[in-house]
Amino acid sequence: MAHRVTGVLIFFFLFVHVLDTALVRVSPEAYDKVVATYKTPIVACLEYGLVAAILFHALNGLRIIAVDFWSKGPRLQKQMLWTVVVIWLVLMVGALYPVLGHAARELFGS
Repeated sequence: MAHRVTGVLIFFFLFVHVLDTALVRVSPEAYDKVVATYKTPIVACLEYGLVAAILFHALNGLRIIAVDFWSKGPRLQKQMLWTVVVIWLVLMVGALYPVLGHAARELFGS
């Protein structure tokens, strides 16, 4: 279920991203305003959520491929799921500062 939800969320992000990028051809001033809103702490938290969704979707996709194409995959799918979760958590902790560092500095000062 989480794989499907993250896939839908990533799809909607890509849809909005294509729309806001296309805005530059219609109105460069409006595009600049939209891009300026992306530099807020709230959007930084949403970006962190996007990183979480992409990482989980990618890692779980590899697990699904292993379950489908590896003879031992179905038997080991629960262990592989926990491996995916642990790797995802480690990567998410590692992404905290690069993704949310700017927002923290803006909220709390340097």
